[in-house]
Amino acid sequence: MWSIEKKIEGPYDFDQVLARNALDPLRAVNRSERSILVPLWIRKRPVVIKVRGTGDVHSPSVRIEGEEAKYRDEAVKEIERIFQFNEPLQPIHDHFRKTSLAPIFEKHRGTPLVLDFDYFESITRCIIHQQLNLKFAYVLTERFVRTFGTVKDGVPFYPLPEDVARLSPEQLRPLQFSQRKAEYVIGFAEKVASGELDLQQLVKKEDGEIIRELIRYRGIGRWTAENFLLFGAGRKNLFPKADIGLQRAVQKVFGLKERPTEREMEEIGKEWEPYLSYASLYLWRSIEPGA
Repeated sequence: MWSIEKKIEGPYDFDQVLARNALDPLRAVNRSERSILVPLWIRKRPVVIKVRGTGDVHSPSVRIEGEEAKYRDEAVKEIERIFQFNEPLQPIHDHFRKTSLAPIFEKHRGTPLVLDFDYFESITRCIIHQQLNLKFAYVLTERFVRTFGTVKDGVPFYPLPEDVARLSPEQLRPLQFSQRKAEYVIGFAEKVASGELDLQQLVKKEDGEIIRELIRYRGIGRWTAENFLLFGAGRKNLFPKADIGLQRAVQKVFGLKERPTEREMEEIGKEWEPYLSYASLYLWRSIEPGA
């Protein structure tokens, strides 16, 4: 067993991290203990890492714990990347204090842009969630992971690309996947498993190049590519203006009679650059349960 204490530059609200992750039934969140169990694939091995909040918003810190010392350095590096512990939020809050989003940035102060736990997971989940209401999207994703993934210490892991690539659409149909969505998920896994698409190399490219690369594959459109850039690669200036949830949040914040068009979203978002991803995050947060 190993354990390290990590101090973070404030503001950083770990309880907001837990609240957002608790919306996903696959996330092992314990809000009373202020902890989350994170499933990581390290060297193709399932490794469970516990992250527990030990500080407050203004003097934040966390304790990172794991079982096997040989995975410690890789695990800590991944945890720091996922939870954005080394990305100061103060300059971002200073920027938004002068914008129309100042009230929601004050209300949700210190909410970081927490990333998906794995690149393959990030895109696969987006493909599954496409054109579904959020409640059923979570249900369908949970069925997929619990049927074909791995469980360690009670923590569910998304299946590896090579495991998904071996499936047939007929195996996903009983879970209530459409034929087309099943083909998209398996087809994407085949490209990753074969090495045709190297996600580790992909994230090193520019935003536009990543989008062009991803939309070449069946089942991946601009919405999925942009969500991957935001929650997979952690890019700071993404505003998925076609996202209905984001449109609804803008409608609510600005008291609009109708959802804004994509062109209106683009105009509205100009004052939030170069931190559009944080504008997106805080707008989504403003309409989430418990916000």
